[in-house]
Amino acid sequence: MDFILNFTWYYVIQFLIVLTVLVYAHEWGHYWVARRNGVRVEVFSIGFGPELFGWNNKAGTRWKISAIPLGGYVKMLGQSDLPEDISEDGEDEDPISEEDKPFSFQHKTLAQRAAIVVAGPLANFLLAIVLFAGLIMTVGTPRHYAGVGNVLENSAAAQAGIKAGDRIVDIDGEKVVWFSDLVRIVSAKPGVPLKVTILRGQGEITLLATPKSASRTGEDGKPLKIGMLGVRFDPEQAEYERQAPWTAAWMGVRQTYALTENILTYLGEMITGARGAEDLGGPLRIAKLSGQMAQGGIDNLIFFMAALSVNLGLINLFPIPLLDGGHLMFFVAEAIRGRPLNARAQEYGFRFGLILVLILMVFATWNDLVHLRVIEFIKDLIT
Repeated sequence: MDFILNFTWYYVIQFLIVLTVLVYAHEWGHYWVARRNGVRVEVFSIGFGPELFGWNNKAGTRWKISAIPLGGYVKMLGQSDLPEDISEDGEDEDPISEEDKPFSFQHKTLAQRAAIVVAGPLANFLLAIVLFAGLIMTVGTPRHYAGVGNVLENSAAAQAGIKAGDRIVDIDGEKVVWFSDLVRIVSAKPGVPLKVTILRGQGEITLLATPKSASRTGEDGKPLKIGMLGVRFDPEQAEYERQAPWTAAWMGVRQTYALTENILTYLGEMITGARGAEDLGGPLRIAKLSGQMAQGGIDNLIFFMAALSVNLGLINLFPIPLLDGGHLMFFVAEAIRGRPLNARAQEYGFRFGLILVLILMVFATWNDLVHLRVIEFIKDLIT
C-alpha cells in the first residue's frame, strides 16, 4: 500500500524540522514583543510534555526542548491560556504579587497585550516573506517561453491543430519568444486569422489559427474584446531570473498576500458549500508533503515551509478562544466594555475553543486517513 510504503521516518523527520522552524518563529514573535514591553517570559518551549533539556537565560526565561515535538508555547508571567489556570471560584490560581505586577502580562495596557498576541502570527507572515524573497533572489522567478502546456477543448488552438509540447516561435511574421509575447499579439487580434509557426520535434510547422473573441473589462472599466488562442504555458519550458533584494522583498510580500487571499477564498467557498472539505489536511498529510518536497530539492521544501507559515499565521488569527485570534476577540470585548471579561467567561471560552480545535484536528486527521487510503488498508486486513 502507498501509505505504508511511502510514509517513512524520512517524512516524519522532515515534518518535524518544518514544524519546529514555524513554531519557533511564531513563539519568537510573542517572546520578542513581550520582552520589549517589559513582560517577564517564564518559559519558551519547543514541544509539549516533559522537558528533555533546557537552560535559563539572563532574563530568567527557561528555554527548553520538550518530549512531544508537535508545537510549542511561550509562558508569560500572569498569562492564563488554559481552563486549569483558573480556580473553581473564577480567580487565577497564581495571583501576582505587587512587586511582580509591572512584569505581568495581564497588568499591561490593552494595546501592549494586543501587540504581544498579534506578534506571533505576524512573525509567521514575516517568515513567509523572507523565505519567498530568498527563493526569488537565489533560485529566481520563472519566465515562461511560448511553449504549449495543454490545449483547451474546442479552442482556436485545438481547431488549428496545435498540440501540447509545441513551441510557438512566430505569429504573422512577428518573432515570439516568451508566453507574454504570445498573449500580447493574440489578445490584440480577436477573430483575425493568424499564421502561427510552431516548433514541433526537430521541424517547424505553420498553421492557421483564428483567436476566439472574449469580453474583458479594460483599465478604464469599459468592456473590451480580446483574442483567445486557448493554450496554457508549459511550466517545463521556462527560464529562471534572479531578482535584486528589494524587488525580491516586494515580490515576497505579494506572494504572501496572494496566498493569504487564496486560503480565505477557499475557506469561504467551503463554508458556503461551493467547495468540499476533503482537501482540508492535517498532520499526516503535511508530513507526507514535507517528505515529498524535501525529495524534490531544498528549494521546494523552503517554498512549502513558507506556504505553511502563511497557513499557521492565518489560522492563529481566527477568532477561536485558545488561539491568538480568540485573545484578540476578548481584547475587543474589553475595549468595548471598558473592562476585561470576568475569569469565568474566559474559562468557558477557552473550554469551547479547546473542544473546537480538537474537533477540527480529528476531522483533518480523518481526511488524512481517507486521502492516504489507510481506511481501505484496514478494511482489507479485516476482510
